Amino acid sequence: MGEKYIISEYYDFTVDKNVLKEAEEKNQPVVLKGILQKADTENRNGRVYPYTILKREADKYMEIIKNNGALGEVDHPDSAIVSLATASHKVVDMWWEDKTLYGKIELLESLSDIALTPSNILKGLLKSNVRLGISSRGIGSVKSVNGKNMVQEDFELIAFDFVSSPSTPGAYLNESKNNGLVKLTDSHFKVIHLSDLKNACDIISEDKNIDDKYKNLLEISKNDFWKIIK
Repeated sequence: MGEKYIISEYYDFTVDKNVLKEAEEKNQPVVLKGILQKADTENRNGRVYPYTILKREADKYMEIIKNNGALGEVDHPDSAIVSLATASHKVVDMWWEDKTLYGKIELLESLSDIALTPSNILKGLLKSNVRLGISSRGIGSVKSVNGKNMVQEDFELIAFDFVSSPSTPGAYLNESKNNGLVKLTDSHFKVIHLSDLKNACDIISEDKNIDDKYKNLLEISKNDFWKIIK
């Protein structure tokens, strides 16, 4: 495979303001529906996601949805992980209609209606009729095939984020971000240094079980969101 990138795509996400009003009146979570991605279709960035690859990743993502962990953020950070501190919403359902992937998104609740949380910021934008879109975020490589940039087998879906419209100045789909492609570097990961793990074990334990605790930390470090640096 070629160089890996953080790959992002934009789709308009039309929101009915009545949905926001009704949710507030009934004291219920705000739930929105819309297109998340399209397969076998050339998007505005000139990329194509083969159906078999996008279907595979959607199936994997459904497991995350079932575990109530399909979080997303606002403003599409250039990161290979989703930050819990800045999460604004979660995908609660996802389904196919032909080769178009649709989803149901629930805005996260805040402890206070006046707190400046990502969720409340998103609600304020929606109430003000700001044009927003949904954007997939993934990691992978692309290859030119018959004049089209095809997303390759190494593609991994990370999240669906809310972003400003591409027609809005400063939106993420601009030349500075190479049409939704950001080269992947170590700074885009949470990084664990093995030496740091060993030091941590030495600090937190003075008994004879240091080695066992070291092994436990190593097991934790095997989670997908870590990048191990020796």
